[in-house]
Amino acid sequence: MTPYRERLWPAPWMLIATALVIPASLLVLAPISFPAGVVTALVLYGGCVALLVLGAPTIEVRDGMLRAGRASIPLSEIGEPSAFTGEEASLERGQRLDVRAWLLIRGSIDPVVTVPITDPADPTPYWLLSTRRPRELAAAIVRSQRPDDAQVGR
Repeated sequence: MTPYRERLWPAPWMLIATALVIPASLLVLAPISFPAGVVTALVLYGGCVALLVLGAPTIEVRDGMLRAGRASIPLSEIGEPSAFTGEEASLERGQRLDVRAWLLIRGSIDPVVTVPITDPADPTPYWLLSTRRPRELAAAIVRSQRPDDAQVGR
């Protein structure tokens, strides 16, 4: 069972804003061939949407690992995560941001979770992850770090 899994889909406004490639393509190609401009515009828009959707990273807590996009780290090498929303999240992404932090942030997703790295050999002090469900992600990490209650009594 996967304790936590979230795909960071692009916001609807990003898909709508990407539609600006349609008039841009028409503006460039319509003087040459209007049908070619329409086809090119639709292909470019479809390609942009496909890249946004297929490139959406996943955050997952499973099998003793935290996976965020292409990166992964054992739960044994991280500390207790902190969830931030609103102004606090903005400060974490801005004024409080450590340049050595590993980032998986999306501009269209406001809440973030900081995950401290406890491995002394790792130069990265923490991961900063955008998430639409910050409290659930932090709770899933904490739950997965605890030993199984059934095994503790044995």
